[in-house]
Amino acid sequence: MKHLALLLSYNKQKKPIVFLLLISLLFNCKSPDARRPESVQSGSFYKASAERNIKLNQKEQALIKKIIKNNPNQEYIASASGFWYFYNTKIELDTITPQFGDIVNFKYDVKDFNKNTIYSEDDIKTQNYVMDKEEIFTGLREGLKLMKPGEVVTFLFPSQKAYGYYGDTNRIGTNIPLICKVTLNTIIQNQ
Repeated sequence: MKHLALLLSYNKQKKPIVFLLLISLLFNCKSPDARRPESVQSGSFYKASAERNIKLNQKEQALIKKIIKNNPNQEYIASASGFWYFYNTKIELDTITPQFGDIVNFKYDVKDFNKNTIYSEDDIKTQNYVMDKEEIFTGLREGLKLMKPGEVVTFLFPSQKAYGYYGDTNRIGTNIPLICKVTLNTIIQNQ
């Protein structure tokens, strides 16, 4: 009993100390400050990159206009996606164009703007492509969506619609605009 009374008196003395410690901790704790960045980007890199891309685009647009001017017998069409094309063979009757998930069978060749062959149809072979579910370069994907079975279309793709900055890591280098003559053989509609 004597020990119990001593323990109780000891706990009564400690309670105010514990209480004061808790209150002091509560008032002295601050929320952590956000860590400041060590360096701040001024945006100059992004501005310079944007300026380079604008100049590149203007240069390629001038080349495209020159190609169009030098081929007055062709009726070039400007796509909403930022490339130009003309029909070598146009199909008027059929209204089917590829939709998401359709399988298209096509062949094409790839030339630079000086009409040097980069890849021939024999190099590439006939392709099967599931629309918007497989990887092909942007311009070709968007161009195929404009075509009907049996049509042959020649596209002028600025580099950003072709392989862009990275090229194809084989024969197509950095920022190369392309001419592609595409033949759409068949469309198998997704059921």
